[in-house]
Amino acid sequence: MDVKQDINYTDVTATQGVEFWVRKINELLAHYIPARNAWNPADESLYKPVDLYRVPLDEALDMQLKAIKYTFGHHYYYNEFYHKYCEMRNVHPDDIKTADDFEKIPLIPDTTYKGYPSGKDFAYWLATIFTGNLPEIVIKSSNPSYDDVINAFNAAGLAVMYSSGTSGRHTFIPRDMKTFKAAQYAVMKLRASMIDVNVDHAFLLFPNPTKTNLFIGRATSFTYDLFEDVHYAMDHAITTEITQRAMSGTQEQKREVVSTAQQERLQKVVDLTIQWLERYEKTEKSIRLSGPPFMFFLVMNTLQMDGKSFDFGDRGAVSTGGGWKIYEDKRISHADFRKQVENVLGIPERRCLDLYGMCEGNGWTWQCPEGHYLHAPYTYYTPLVLDDELMPMGYGEWGRFAFLDALAQSYPGFIVSGDRVRMLEHCPVCDRPGPVLEPEIKRAKGEEVRGCAEELRRILAQDIAR
Repeated sequence: MDVKQDINYTDVTATQGVEFWVRKINELLAHYIPARNAWNPADESLYKPVDLYRVPLDEALDMQLKAIKYTFGHHYYYNEFYHKYCEMRNVHPDDIKTADDFEKIPLIPDTTYKGYPSGKDFAYWLATIFTGNLPEIVIKSSNPSYDDVINAFNAAGLAVMYSSGTSGRHTFIPRDMKTFKAAQYAVMKLRASMIDVNVDHAFLLFPNPTKTNLFIGRATSFTYDLFEDVHYAMDHAITTEITQRAMSGTQEQKREVVSTAQQERLQKVVDLTIQWLERYEKTEKSIRLSGPPFMFFLVMNTLQMDGKSFDFGDRGAVSTGGGWKIYEDKRISHADFRKQVENVLGIPERRCLDLYGMCEGNGWTWQCPEGHYLHAPYTYYTPLVLDDELMPMGYGEWGRFAFLDALAQSYPGFIVSGDRVRMLEHCPVCDRPGPVLEPEIKRAKGEEVRGCAEELRRILAQDIAR
């Protein structure tokens, strides 16, 4: 079926529309979906529902319980370090009988995935974090770099990716290909529940996924299978060394880098984006732009200074992700950003949606077009808000974000993050039944700034050894 036949460029608001777009995604990403006869409860919680955001609560929570119980047992029995951790906490899979028992599941601080050594010991560390049996890993160097080790793991069929914070200390997550494909499939299936995925041409203000293992780049590799025509703004290699150099250093050094190097580097990306917009403004093709907010901010500011604007209307869509820091000391609000998108690009606010997620998880929360609240995929993912004692809090209170992620089957995805959020029992604007996060996510006090957008902002602000 041609996705463009008899389809208007309108938001998905009816079940029939969601069914159409999810069916299209299932066709295009068919090789991301395991054979149905091999599904475990976690697989079923992702692949079986059509609209993951509108599963009736009783049905969804039953799926969630089965999925979380399955994945917890999987890590308990097949991950030595997590097994010992559970024994220290005196918790066994048989103890998880209802959702009320979820608070017994031992949570891992996200800093655990930053506690790695160097050289070949880094490879052993990855093997310890990994759940299940590793394929044969061949590391040729006697003193390998982080990239050497990652590339060796990935050559064996894995998808080891990383992100980092302001300290330059990376977060490394080892996904097997099943977990990686589930994460990629989930992000687009969930998006199809919010808005159409009709795209002739896509422009991603991200690194080319074939040239980096940085999470924000590598994780977008599914776009080659999904979209007709894809362009990436950053088409050069990005290594762990480059990322570390960009994210670490004193505040004075960071300010110096931004002031001396960002203009030339960023201007190339801005010019490329504007040229792309001008090319497709003259057509009737549908377009989608994805990237960190700071990159859109730079593009739109340049257009405004030049007195230029576009009118893509409903054939355009914007997806953002990675964090809302624009400069070292400045953030932009979601509402102001959406207004600027509508004024400069002519794309309605309801077609400008943000995605909240992180390298450690696979529970993507997309904003709804009606109210721009972040909806959690509650069939396979349990979002939690914790107090200072790391105990669950009620709805409507600010606390530290944590989650139980049933899709994370190659590493334990029961994680306490460094983000501060407020969760509501359901969206106050739309009628989707699951829990939501308010859109303004903050870092908890004392936590370093992190996020994919922050990485790219600093990488682009450097002359990357060219």
